[in-house]
Amino acid sequence: MQWDSRYERHYTLPGFGPVAQGKLAASRVLVVGAGGLGCPVLQYLTASGVGRIGVLDFDTIQLSNLQRQTIYPTASVGQLKTKVAAEQLRLNNPSIEIIEHPVRLSKSNAVEILPQYDIIVDCTDNFAIRYVLNDCCVILQKPLIFAAIYQYEGQVAIFNVPDGQGIACNYRDLFPEIPDANEAPNCSENGVLGVLPGIIGLIQATEVIKLITGLGDPLVNKLMIWNVLNYQSMILEITHRADFHIPDIESLDIKQDVNGDQGHGGDIDTIHPTEIEVYLLDPKVCLLDVRESYEEPKFPLAHRGIPLSILPKRVDELTAMHIIVVCQRGQRSVHAALYLKEYFGKKRRISHLEGGIVHYLNYKKAE
Repeated sequence: MQWDSRYERHYTLPGFGPVAQGKLAASRVLVVGAGGLGCPVLQYLTASGVGRIGVLDFDTIQLSNLQRQTIYPTASVGQLKTKVAAEQLRLNNPSIEIIEHPVRLSKSNAVEILPQYDIIVDCTDNFAIRYVLNDCCVILQKPLIFAAIYQYEGQVAIFNVPDGQGIACNYRDLFPEIPDANEAPNCSENGVLGVLPGIIGLIQATEVIKLITGLGDPLVNKLMIWNVLNYQSMILEITHRADFHIPDIESLDIKQDVNGDQGHGGDIDTIHPTEIEVYLLDPKVCLLDVRESYEEPKFPLAHRGIPLSILPKRVDELTAMHIIVVCQRGQRSVHAALYLKEYFGKKRRISHLEGGIVHYLNYKKAE
């Protein structure tokens, strides 16, 4: 390949050189999720000279993202992540191709988008999308570089790449079925140290480069767990499930609720933030916060708090004819509302607040 001073430190690196740099230039990588993990992955793959990089994300930039999503300036709040990220990446390295995919990944568009790339990088924080991505990568035989973060800990693995024995594990070998909403942690409700996705994202980007160039020992069929508080890490071998069968696209049946998270939100009456205050004028309405007592921000409207974890023990305390359930972002509230609907049957009206407290506060701020 033609000499480019930008990659001079790669050219002179023992075991790398122009050959490995040429492999990066010829590669096509799709990064699904332009959030905390996606930002460092995108920035370093761009700087390293990956020839074509796809950025897939449907979300807009929120002020609360900026604590860890370092590619976005404050002035970009409210804009599409794909647009702002692509603009910044093109400034960082004009010699490579950046493709924007401002969509939510689904089984229908995945079969159109994923074949355009050699390697897929999972930087999502949504279980439903993660399972769609994994299953489509299995069907299309695309290497999948996975990472996840939770509070102070991160995980990285490589799926769908055969090891020395010809065995290729996938995400379902670790987690066969999508978890229920109350079992699925996410950083919006549980928090995450801002530097953690940067560290884990860089490891993820390193695994992409190793896989493309053939350097080192990539995390094929291995799960690396890394803790930021004590720097302890471990690498676990992933065992392939003998009962796993490669699905076909039409058989995929992973539902997403109205808030983009796994579950059955369509079965529950949904209240929009613009309506909630009108409903609370009715004395027969009770607003029920199912978060833990220590969680912030506090809900400014009059409400009752019973954490989802102990709701079955205290459900008989709820006497209102109409119960509107709220949580941080509308995930646990769906699960709680489903439980209450089953418990009370047609005796009570059960609703939940769309998008949760965060959605309500953002709406009030924009008024």
